Amino acid sequence: MNDRFSSDELPKRPGLTAQRSPWPIDLAHVRPFRLGDAEVRPASREVVRGEQSEVLEPLVMQVLIALASARGEILSRDDLIEACWGGRAVTDDAINRVVSRLRALGRAFETFEVETITKVGFRLVGQVSGLEAPATPARTTASCRICVLPFVNMSGDAEQEYFSDGISEDITTDLSKVSALAVTARHTAFTFKGQAIDVCEIARKLGVSHVLEGSVRKADGRVRINAQLIDGATGNHVWAERYDRDATGIFAIQDDLSEAIVAALKVRLLPEEKQAIEHRGTTDANAYNYYLMARQYRITGDFGDQRREERTIRLCGRAVEIDPNYAQAWALLGVAQANLFSAQSGNKGLDDGLAAAERAMALDATIAEAHLPLAWHLLLQGRHDEAETEIQAALQLNPDSWEANKEGARICYRQNRISEAILLLEKACELADSDFHSLGMLTAAHIRRGNVESIRECAERLIGLVDRVLSGVPHNGAALAFSALGHAAVGKLEKARELIERAVILDPDNLYMRFNLAWISVVFFNDSEGAIELLGPAMTKGGGSLICLIAADVNLDTIREHPRFKTMLAEAMERIEAESAAE
Repeated sequence: MNDRFSSDELPKRPGLTAQRSPWPIDLAHVRPFRLGDAEVRPASREVVRGEQSEVLEPLVMQVLIALASARGEILSRDDLIEACWGGRAVTDDAINRVVSRLRALGRAFETFEVETITKVGFRLVGQVSGLEAPATPARTTASCRICVLPFVNMSGDAEQEYFSDGISEDITTDLSKVSALAVTARHTAFTFKGQAIDVCEIARKLGVSHVLEGSVRKADGRVRINAQLIDGATGNHVWAERYDRDATGIFAIQDDLSEAIVAALKVRLLPEEKQAIEHRGTTDANAYNYYLMARQYRITGDFGDQRREERTIRLCGRAVEIDPNYAQAWALLGVAQANLFSAQSGNKGLDDGLAAAERAMALDATIAEAHLPLAWHLLLQGRHDEAETEIQAALQLNPDSWEANKEGARICYRQNRISEAILLLEKACELADSDFHSLGMLTAAHIRRGNVESIRECAERLIGLVDRVLSGVPHNGAALAFSALGHAAVGKLEKARELIERAVILDPDNLYMRFNLAWISVVFFNDSEGAIELLGPAMTKGGGSLICLIAADVNLDTIREHPRFKTMLAEAMERIEAESAAE
C-alpha cells in the first residue's frame, strides 16, 4: 500500500489546479482500468477483485477516477468539485462522505488508500494502470453565482415558518430559471438556516459571487419582505429593497424581486425566462398559501403517521377547491392519498391518488410528483417494470424532486436493489435535511451492504437529527424507532432497548414503526419472539404496501421460517388479496 505512481503509468492528466477543467467526468466514456489487482469499470460503476464486487455511487466513482487521474498529486476540494460536481456549490460534509466511502472501499479491497493532506486536499495512494484521461465535454458557465439564504420568519408566529421557507425556495427556483445565473441548491443554502452567519465566509465556502438574504413578515393580511443582495467578496450591499403589500400581491412581489436581482447583477433575462418565472401554477394567493402549508407538512411530518397524510390531503384539497387548475397541488394531493391508501388495511372507500395524479398531469405534464401515485399503484399490483418506468419518468422530469428520490428509493429498497436505493436516499437526504426517515433508511441500506464505516457515519448523523426532533415531540414513534436504530448501529444496545420499549408504549398504533423495531430486534438482538410480537398488529392491520415490505425485507430472513411468522404472513396476504378483490 506504499506504492506511488510512476510518471509512465498514466497519461498527462488535465490541469485541474492550473486551469479550470470543463468536467464533470462522464462515466460512460471512461474505459476500465486497474487499481492494484482490482478492475475498475466506470460505465457500470463496479470495482471487482476476485470474488469481491462493489457497485459505487456515481459521485464516488467520479471522485475515484479524478484522484487516480492525478498521478499521485494532491487534488484540492475545489479540484474535486470542478471534476465531479461540475463546479456546483457543495458542502464539506458532502465531500467528506464521498471520501469516507472511498476509504472504506480501499480498506475492503486492500488496493489503495486516500490520504487527507490537512488544509490542502486529497491524494490517492495505489498502483494504477490503463487509465486514459477522462473525456472533457464542454460546459457553459454562468456569469454570476448566487446563494439564496433562507429568509427569516419575522411574523412573531413560529407556525408561519412554512411561509418564509416557501418564499425562499420559490425565489431560488425563479432565479435558477435565468441561464446567466448559477444558483446554489436549496438543500445547501438551508444548511445555514438559524445560524449566525458571515456572508463573506459563506460566499467563500460555497464559491459564489453574491448572497441574497432577507426576512418575511406575514400578518393581518399583509406581507412585508426585506431583501438585500450582498457582494460575497467585500460584504457590501449591491441592492436592497423592502416590499410591503397586501398578501394577495405575493406573486407580484416575487416577480419584482427576481427581476430586480437580475438587473442589479447586470445579467440578461431572456423573454422565455421571464415567462417561466411568472408561471407559478396558480394566480390565487390563498391556494398558494395552503399548498405551502401542505408542502411543509410533507417534509417535516412523521412518515408512517396517517395524520401527516390526512393533513396534506385536507390542505391540498382546499387549495384545489380554491383553484381547480392548480397542478402542483393536485400532484401533492395524489402523493398523500397514495401513501395513505397503501398503508391502511380495509382501505375501501379511500382514494388511491390516481385521479388527482392524472388531473395534475393533464394540467401540467412536467410535474414529476404526479407519476408517483401511479408507480405505487402498479407496484402493489405486481407490475414492477411499469412501476419502475413511472419512477424513472419522475426523476427525469425533476432529478431534484425530494418526493421522487424518496419514493424511488422505497421501491428499490423493497426490491432488494440496495445500491440504487442508496443513491436515491443520499439525494433525498440532501434535498430535505430534516427527513430523518430517509436517513434512517439509508442507515438500514448500509447495514444490508455491511459497509461498517458508512453505517457508523449515517447512524451518528441519524442520532443527532432525531434527537432534535424528539426534543420537541418526545412521543414521535418513528423518530424513537430510528433513534433506536442509530444507537444499536453504534453499539449502544442498552439505549436502543430503552428506546424500543418507550416507542411501543407511546405510539403502539404506528404500524411502520413496529416493522422497523421488529427488524432492529432481529438484526441487533437476535430476538425472534420479540420481533414477532412487534409485528403482530402490523400483520393484522397493515395495508398492502406494509405487508409487501414485511414479505420482502431480507432483514427478517432469520425469522421467515418461524411457524408463527409464516402463519401470520400467510393470513395477512390472504386478507390483502380479499380486500383487493372486494374493491
